[in-house]
Amino acid sequence: MSTAIAAYSDHRTLTGPEKVAALLLAMGKPLASRLLKHFDPGELKTITRSAAALGAVPITALEGLVEELAQQFSRGVDLRGTAAEVEHLLGGVLPPEQVAEIMSDVLGSSNSSTWVRLSGLPEADLAAYVGKEHPQTAALILARLTPEAAAKALAIMPRESRNALTRRMLALRPVSEATIKILENKLRDDLLNGPPRDANANTRGRVADILNRMEPEQAEEVLLSIAEAKPVDAAALRSKMFSFNDVVNLPAKSKSVLFDRVPTEQITMALRGTDATFRDAVLSALGARARRLIENELNSDGGSAKEIAAARRAISTTVLQLSSLGEIELSAEAA
Repeated sequence: MSTAIAAYSDHRTLTGPEKVAALLLAMGKPLASRLLKHFDPGELKTITRSAAALGAVPITALEGLVEELAQQFSRGVDLRGTAAEVEHLLGGVLPPEQVAEIMSDVLGSSNSSTWVRLSGLPEADLAAYVGKEHPQTAALILARLTPEAAAKALAIMPRESRNALTRRMLALRPVSEATIKILENKLRDDLLNGPPRDANANTRGRVADILNRMEPEQAEEVLLSIAEAKPVDAAALRSKMFSFNDVVNLPAKSKSVLFDRVPTEQITMALRGTDATFRDAVLSALGARARRLIENELNSDGGSAKEIAAARRAISTTVLQLSSLGEIELSAEAA
């Protein structure tokens, strides 16, 4: 393009993204919408940022940018790029949530995007997170969620907390935009800006596997520490963990499948030191012959504390492996 085309004032030269933004805005929504579908999210943000700050572009510059569109500019009306114009343009192509996210990034200001995304989280995650916050902060968060999301989160919270938070919401006073932005940033960091869901699940699975191999007291201490800062992560880790004591909570069919895969000597070692009720619950899932063998062995002494702990961890690991393969189901208490 000539200098006359690239520069539309004595002091301003259009960059590549600005040229694209100007042409898209000039095309109008129907035609521009067809083109925007071919851009990836990063490109859309770059173009949107350029369009929002474009300002007035004289008709002469537009004519120079693309001669084949001269007919559309023949009325001599200049074009003005604004955030509102480009948001309207994107609205014909992208879902409202994605438009809100792009415009939030472009404008550098808070809007409803964060709260829409937060409202889409599972109510258990929201309730766990809000329950760890100061009551005034918790009330502010709930008040800015969609009514449906707030209601679901409150419904599973303890009655006293639910009632107190609802009263606080009624008494909330206006909060500055600066404060809201700080809160949004923290919520995005804590709940939204993590690794992709699959990667997050894999990471939690590995950590849960590590915790399963630790002494129960140590694992519980770690979980309590995580819960103080990341209650959602702690809850997810607990759902992936399984201790030997949870064996009795397995459905009868799952226990049968499990003990078919575990050597009788390992079951015997794991049962040492357990009470009679627990032993009966485990042994009831075994065949008569295996049960008699284990009962006879348990009548004699044997096995160190280290060997007993190792046998119990091995059985817990087997349970998780069989569960991941879909061969057994964990009970509600264990899951």
